[in-house]
Amino acid sequence: MIDRVRLAILDMNNGTPNQGMRCIKEIVSRYNEEIEYEVFDVRKEGQMPDLSFDIYISSGGPGSPLLAGEDWEKPFFDLLEDIHKFNKFQSSPTKFMFLICHSFQLACQHFELGTVTKRKSTCFGIHPVHKTKEAYNDVIFSHLPDPYFAVESRDWQVIQPDLSQFEKHGCQLLSLEKLRTHVDFERAIMAIKFSDEIWGTQFHPEADAIGLKAYLELDETKDKIVTQFGEDKYYRTLAQTINPKKIQLTQDTVLPSFLEYCLEQINSTVIS
Repeated sequence: MIDRVRLAILDMNNGTPNQGMRCIKEIVSRYNEEIEYEVFDVRKEGQMPDLSFDIYISSGGPGSPLLAGEDWEKPFFDLLEDIHKFNKFQSSPTKFMFLICHSFQLACQHFELGTVTKRKSTCFGIHPVHKTKEAYNDVIFSHLPDPYFAVESRDWQVIQPDLSQFEKHGCQLLSLEKLRTHVDFERAIMAIKFSDEIWGTQFHPEADAIGLKAYLELDETKDKIVTQFGEDKYYRTLAQTINPKKIQLTQDTVLPSFLEYCLEQINSTVIS
């Protein structure tokens, strides 16, 4: 029997309490017979995994994704570049990575794939996401309908894809923000295949329906959302959590499909 695959979870939450890390750990734990994981607190404690891991999942997080000269920034980008170069120049085994929300925005800056800008208002709730034609043949996103639904909670966005940079780095644009015919805003980039081993989303694919519903039902959460977005938004979001074809389908598809693909590729390399 081969050793378990090693996975690093990069916690980008800077010590802020959140549901995302719980959800990521829960999904990874479904594969505990095949995967062992270790958590690295990147922003608060300055912890960073090395290249000895097989798979990396980098979480979302609060605050601006624009660079501010913090100590963790260079090591994070060095790791991203090291993984990218390792896969480019090593025949096997490859390293896999998934980047979520804040981490996705950082990677888009690093590879100059689009413009990172602050939104006019906070994006929060469960929203439709539309697939591009490339997504229909993708090993992850081909398993989702069009549109599919995802949890969003962000003040920032990546827009204006630079197609020349996409071509230069071999990236594929997989999903775009919901259509908003009533406003004249550009649609944000929602999912990218950065390479054959690296994917990322601007939404939260780890979010689970049961956990989100419980979180929304907290008095503190309800008061905050009603104050910022209104009662109608609150109750619409709450109602969407019980639809199995919405965020639960996304949670059961995106990261599990990613992990299953990684395991398949890693195991085939070991066996051969």
